[in-house]
This record gives sequence, structure tokens and C-alpha cells, in this order.
Amino acid sequence: MEELFEQLDFIENPQYEQIISDLMDQQYSIVETFFTEEEVHALRNSLLDNYKEDSFKKAAIGNKVNENIIKSIRGDHIMWLDQNQATPAETMFFDKVNNLISYLNRTCFLGILQKEFHYAVYPTGTFYKRHLDTFQNDDRRKLSIVCYLNNENWLPENGGELVLYLNENGEETEKVIYPFPGRMVIFESQIIEHEVKPVNTRRLSITGWLKTR
Repeated sequence: MEELFEQLDFIENPQYEQIISDLMDQQYSIVETFFTEEEVHALRNSLLDNYKEDSFKKAAIGNKVNENIIKSIRGDHIMWLDQNQATPAETMFFDKVNNLISYLNRTCFLGILQKEFHYAVYPTGTFYKRHLDTFQNDDRRKLSIVCYLNNENWLPENGGELVLYLNENGEETEKVIYPFPGRMVIFESQIIEHEVKPVNTRRLSITGWLKTR
């Protein structure tokens, strides 16, 4: 009986279904309206408030246990987010992500049990060389998520493009994605290599991963 009620309560979400379809077809999805303009603005302000307080640190290579800062590979500054100490804007962010996780687990049986997110600031002139979002001894990351928080007047010449390296019919192709504000990108962490091109204007985002056991 409980299972019947759960089925009756389930409402198909067209946006989530499009994400699922994209991931199945091409292993990545670009979502333009996951967050409203007001929500993006609130998240940007939350990021900048923390950045002024010098809460960020230089990003490192490797997992949290074995980190190495190598400027020739990546130059962003990050601040990890804690859902238990979130601002109102961050609580909104986690609520929406948690809804997506519940939907993915219910419809696709992905087994997402954990998540981790951080703010990321790329100062002018920085980049992140081509890489894969998994570690040698830790393959829990299933999906990578990036949500861009740049200003509304962001232009392609500002740089900082995300480049996904895809395999189409045995040939490598490149998908270039500009970090326009509010745009969210989701892709397979264990499959798609990617990089952030050099930034000409400070680039802001939230980056994170949905993880299995």
C-alpha cells in the first residue's frame, strides 16, 4: 500500500527528465534555467561576501587527504560549502540539488548517497588543465556539476570556457561551454575529461559532485 501511495505522489519533472535524457544520450547536460536570476544573484553575493572575508584557499590537486597545490595545472581559489552552516542562498541551492538527487535515485537508481560542493573563483589569468574528476583510489564521484555565478554582462571574450572532451564514433570532439550566469552543466565524472580555459575576467561558480558509496 505504501508503494502505491509513493507512485501516486510521484510527479514527473520535465527539466529533470531532460537532464536524464541528455546524460543517457551524450553523457552531459547543459541547463539554462535550473536557478532563477534572483537565485543566481543571491548565490553570487554569498560567494563574494565570503571571498572578501578571505575564507577561500588555493585549490589543490588530489583529494582532501593528499592535496598538492600546482599552479601550472590549476589556479582557482575555493571554499567548501557545509549544508549545516549554509546561508539562505546556499540552503536554497542545496534544497534544489537534493530534489534532483532524489529524482535521479528514484528514476535511474543511481545510488547517489553523498554530495560535495565548493565556491570557485578563478582570478584573471588562471585556468585548469585537462583532467578527469576521479582519483586513483576513490571512484565515488558519479556526476560533476558546475553552476556559473558570473555577472549578467559576461561575454565570450572574458574567457574561462569549460571544454568537454567527448568520444563520438571513435573520434575525439570538443564541446565548448561558455560560463554564462545561471548556466548549469552536469556530466559524467568518470568518463569525460575537461578543462577550464584561461580566464580574462574573474570567473565565479559553484562546483561539486554527486557521489555513490
